[in-house]
Amino acid sequence: MSRLLKICFLLVSVNNAEIAHTQNPEDLPPLLHKAVEEVITGKYLNALLDILNFQRSNVWTADILTKVMAYFHAQGVTFTLSSLQMSIKSYLKNLLNQPRQLLSELQQLDQQQFQTAMKYLFNSRKEHLKMGYIILDWDKTRERIFQSPGVNRTLFLLTLDKCFLALSALDCVDILGQVLRVSALNYLQPDVIGSLPNVLQEDAFRNLSSLFKDLYDKTSANTQRALYGWMKQILQKSYNMTEFNESASWVSAESLWILGRYMVHLPLEEILKITRKEIRLFISYDNATKQLDMVYDITPELAQAFLERINSSGFDVRNTSTLYRLGLLVCFYDDLEQMDAAVARALLHQMIKCNQLRGFQAEVHKLKSQLLNIAMQNQTLNDTLGSLSDAVVGLTSSQLESLSPEAVHNAIATLNQVSGWAKSQVMILSNKYLSYEKVLSFHNVSQMGALVTGISTQSLHSMNPGELSQLIRGTTSQYLSDLSPAQQQGILRKIATSGGFSSSVKDIQGAFFKEVSLSGLWKQTGYSSSMMKEKELRRSQALYLYELLSKENHPVDLLSTGQLVKGLTCQLIESMGTDVFLNNFKFFEMNLHLLSPYQVNCLAWKFWKVSNASIPPFLFLVLPAEYLEYVSGPLCVPFIESLGRTEMDLLNPSPDKRNAVLQKVQECLNSSVADEYDVDLLGNLICHLPPAFLQGRMSLKAMAAALPQFKLCQQLSHEQRTEIKYKLLELYGSSSNWTAETTLDVGPFIALLSKEELNVLAEKFPDIILQIAKTIGPVSSAEELLSTVFESVSNASANTPSSLSTPDCLGTRAPSSDEIIKLAEANVFWSVQELKCMDSGTFDKNVELLGTVSGFNNSQLIALKEKAKQVWGSLPAWRSYHVVSLGRIALALTEHEIWELDLHSIDTVSVLSQQTEWTFIQARSILEGFLEDSGQTISTLKSFDLVGLGTILCALNSTEIMSIRIAEFSAVVARIGQLLCSTPVLRQFKKMAESVFGAAASWNGSVLQEIGTIAGGLTEDELKAFDKSLMPYFQPAAVRHIPPEIFQALSPEQIANLGPENAAMVTGSQREHLDPSQLQSLVLALDGGRSSSLDTESGAGSPQEVQTPEPGVYIGQVMLAVSVDGLQ
Repeated sequence: MSRLLKICFLLVSVNNAEIAHTQNPEDLPPLLHKAVEEVITGKYLNALLDILNFQRSNVWTADILTKVMAYFHAQGVTFTLSSLQMSIKSYLKNLLNQPRQLLSELQQLDQQQFQTAMKYLFNSRKEHLKMGYIILDWDKTRERIFQSPGVNRTLFLLTLDKCFLALSALDCVDILGQVLRVSALNYLQPDVIGSLPNVLQEDAFRNLSSLFKDLYDKTSANTQRALYGWMKQILQKSYNMTEFNESASWVSAESLWILGRYMVHLPLEEILKITRKEIRLFISYDNATKQLDMVYDITPELAQAFLERINSSGFDVRNTSTLYRLGLLVCFYDDLEQMDAAVARALLHQMIKCNQLRGFQAEVHKLKSQLLNIAMQNQTLNDTLGSLSDAVVGLTSSQLESLSPEAVHNAIATLNQVSGWAKSQVMILSNKYLSYEKVLSFHNVSQMGALVTGISTQSLHSMNPGELSQLIRGTTSQYLSDLSPAQQQGILRKIATSGGFSSSVKDIQGAFFKEVSLSGLWKQTGYSSSMMKEKELRRSQALYLYELLSKENHPVDLLSTGQLVKGLTCQLIESMGTDVFLNNFKFFEMNLHLLSPYQVNCLAWKFWKVSNASIPPFLFLVLPAEYLEYVSGPLCVPFIESLGRTEMDLLNPSPDKRNAVLQKVQECLNSSVADEYDVDLLGNLICHLPPAFLQGRMSLKAMAAALPQFKLCQQLSHEQRTEIKYKLLELYGSSSNWTAETTLDVGPFIALLSKEELNVLAEKFPDIILQIAKTIGPVSSAEELLSTVFESVSNASANTPSSLSTPDCLGTRAPSSDEIIKLAEANVFWSVQELKCMDSGTFDKNVELLGTVSGFNNSQLIALKEKAKQVWGSLPAWRSYHVVSLGRIALALTEHEIWELDLHSIDTVSVLSQQTEWTFIQARSILEGFLEDSGQTISTLKSFDLVGLGTILCALNSTEIMSIRIAEFSAVVARIGQLLCSTPVLRQFKKMAESVFGAAASWNGSVLQEIGTIAGGLTEDELKAFDKSLMPYFQPAAVRHIPPEIFQALSPEQIANLGPENAAMVTGSQREHLDPSQLQSLVLALDGGRSSSLDTESGAGSPQEVQTPEPGVYIGQVMLAVSVDGLQ
C-alpha cells in the first residue's frame, strides 16, 4: 500500500515542472480536481482511489501533471521532497499500524471509491498497475496487505458493513470468502453473525452457505450454532408458509443440502417432523452420501432419528445400496434383530469411517463387536477375515493367534488398509503372513502396508540387500518412519555391510535418513544439494554436509533445501557478504523452526551489523535485553506482530529475557488488551502474557476473541490457566448456566472448575465432558475433571458385578470394556480390588489401552500384572506379543519375573526399553535376560541390538561397554547419545566415542552434536581444552549431564559462548560451583550477548556504540521491512 500512496505524491513532486501563475479548478477534470483537493486536506486514501478511478478512462500527460502542480501553487500549497516523505510515512504508520483507523477511513469512502477499492483489492487479476509512468507490483502489494491480521479484520468488517449495499451480493460473498479463509476462527464470532444480511438472492445465499460449510471446522461451537440460526432464518422465509401447520417441518430436502454439516444442529423434534417425501428426496441425491460422511459431530440421538425417518420413507436401511448412502449414520445403527451376516459385513465395511467421529468411540466399538459376531455366524474367523473391514482391530491376541497363515495371506488386501492396530496385533499378523510366504522378499513385504512394522528386526536384517534397497525406494517407504529405531537400523546395517550403501543413501528419504550415522556419512561421496531436499537431517549430519557442500555450492542452493540450514555455523553466517545474507534471509525465516536459538542469535547479530535499521523485529527477542530500548512508538506494532508470528519457545529466551520482552509488549499495548484487534496483533504472544496482566488488563471483548488462541497454547502455567478461567466465568457467567456450545468452546479450561461445577456440567452434557477429557493430559494436570468423568461414566453404566467367583470379588464391581474405552486416562480411579476382579475377556481386549494409562500407581500396576498372569498363564508361556502389549504394566515385573520371560527378540526388548521408569535391577535383568535368551554376549551385539536395548544400556558396567564392537557402536552413537545414563556410564561411552572420532581434543561441532549426552562423560582437562567456539555445539541435554565439579572448570570465555539454549540448561547445582566472573558470563550467554573478543572479531558494536538512524528513516525502513516488504 505504501507504493500506491507514494504515487499520489509523486504526481506532484516533479522537479522543474512549469507552473502557470493562475489556475482555475475548471482546468482540471472533475475527478482529478476532487483527488487534488483530497490531497490538500490529507485524505490520501480517498485521493488514491479517485486517481485510480480517473485513469481508467483517462491517459496521463505532461500537461495534466503541469495543471496539477499549478493548482497546488494557486492554493498556496508547497511540498518539498523531504516533507512529502515524512507525510507518507506518517500516513503509512496510521494505516498499517492502526487498523481501527483504517476501518474508519474506509467506512467514510463514497460508493464509487468503495467500489474501486474492492475491485483492486479482491477482483483485480493484474500483476502490475500502471499509474502514469509508474509501474506497481500489485501482486506483492496485495499479498502484504492480506498478511496483516488487523488489516484483514478491517476488510472483513468493512465488507459486512458496506459491501452488500454497494456491490452485487455474489461479489460480496466472494470477497468474504477471500478474507475468511485467512482466519475464520478469529473473525467469525457469534456477535458478528448478526451483521450478516438476512435477505439474499438465492445464488448468493447458496454460495455464502457453501463458504460457511467449508469453514465449519475452523469456527467455534457457538459460532456454528449462530450460523445455523442465520441459515435457518433464511430457509424458513423461503418455505411456503401457506402450507404451514404445526405438525409440518420447514426442513425440505433442499434445506438439508444447503445446511450440509449444520444439519447436526437441527432439534430432534424437527428431524422427526421431516416429511417422508423430503427425506426420500434427500437420501436419493448422490451428494447426500458425501454430506453424511462429514457430520463428524452428530450425536447418537440425532443419527438414530435420521435413520428412523429414512427407514420410514421407503428406503430399507438393511438394503446394501441404502447402507452405502448413510455416511456416518451407520456408526449408530441400532436395528440388529434378525440381521443376516451379509448385511453385518456391509455395515462393518461402511463403519471403517467411524473413527472420524468426535466422540462415542466406545459405542462404535460395541456395535462393531456385535456386528462381528453376526458376520461370523456359522463361519470361522479364518473364512470371514477378509470381509470384516477394520473390525478386526477389535479381535483379541488369542483370536488373532488362532488364525491360519493361509487366512491372513488371503485377507492381506484388506488387512493392509486397516489403521489403528496395536503393536502386538501387528506382530501376530505379520508372523502369520510371513510364515505362509516362507521367503521375505520385496514383493511380499510390499503387500503388507502398515503391517510391515510387525516384521522382526532380525527378519529385515536377513533380507537380500538389493531387495532392501528396493524397499526404501518403493511404496512401502511411506511406512519406514513407523518402524522402530531397531528395525530401521537393521535395514541400514544390512545395506551398509553389503557394500551398496553409497547408491542407497541417495534413496533414503524423510526421517529415516536421520538414522544414518555421522561416521557412515564420512565414508560416502557424491553428495549434492538436490539430494537433501527430501531428507530430514540431524544437526550433526547437517553441520557436516553443509560444510562439505558449501565448497562447491552457492549458499542459496544449500539454504533452499530447508534441512541444511541446521548446519549453518555462526562463522559461516559471519562470513556471508551483506547482499548474499539479506537476499537469502527469507530462507532463514521460512525455516525458523529448524534453527537452534544459537543460530537465530547469530543471525540477529549479523543483521544488526549489516543493516540494523531494517532488522526484523522478532530478532530483538534474541539480542541482549537493552536492545529492546530501540523498540518504541512506530516500531511497536511491527515488533509485536513479528513476535506474534514466531514461536517464542523455539527461540528459547531465558526467563529474565522473556519477562523483559513481555514488559516491552505491555508498554507497546498501553498496558491493556482492549479488543479483538489487539488479540490479532499478539498472535502466539497471547500464550505468554503474565497472569496479572490477564487478570486486570484484558477486556471481556478481547477475551472472547482470544479463547480460540488460548486453547492452542501448549504450555500455559497453572496461574495463567486460573486467570483465564476467571475471565471465562466473567464472560459466560456461572458454569451452571452454560450451554452445550459454550462448554465445548471453553474446552480444556473446564479442568479448572471446582468439583461441584464439573458435576453440574457432567450431568447436563456427559458426552461433551467425556470428549473434552480425552484431550486432557495425565491425571496430575486435571484430577478433578478426570475424577468427575470416572463418576459420570460409572453412574451411567450398569453396575456389572465381577464374573469371578472368588470370595474377594463377590459383590465387587468390575470394569467393563465400554467403561475402559470411555475413561482412557480416568481409568486411574479404579481401585486395586476392582482391577483384580476384572473379567479375563475384558482384560484381554483392553490390556494395550490400560498399559498406556500414565497415572496408575505401583499397586494398580501389580494388580494388572497379576491379572495378566491369570489370563495368559505362567510367564515362561508368554509370547513376545504378550510382553509388548503390557506397556507400563511391565514396570510391575520383579527381577525374578523378568528372568522367566522369553526375551530372545530384540523387538520385545525394544518395546520394554521405551519405558523410562525401570529400576537399575529391573534394567539389569532385562539386559541379562536378552543376552541369555538370544545366545549373545556384549561383544556379539549388533548395531540394531544396541538401538533396541535403548535405556537398558545404562545398566552396563564399564567392562561390558568396552567390549562393544567399535563398528557397531559407531553406527548408533547418535542414538546412544540420547540416553540419560549415570556419569560413570557416560565416561565409558566417551572412551568408545574416542575410538570412533579420535581424541576428544580433535572433536568438532558435528561430533559434539552426534555424541549428545556422552559429552557429559568428558574429564575436567578435556572440557577445558575445547575452543570456546565449540561450546554452542554441545547438545543441551549434555550440558545438564556434566557434573558440577567438572562444569566449574569451564573458563568465563567458554561459558559466555555456550549460546542461549545451552546456558538455559545449566542446573542450580552447576551454578553453585561457579565464581562471580563465570556467573557473569552465564548471564551474558543467557541474554544472547557477545563477549568483547567476539564483538571485535565480528565488528558488531555494543548498543551504545551503534549509530542510531534518524527516527523517521528508522521507522519507515523497519515498517517497510516487516509490514510491507517488497512494495518498493
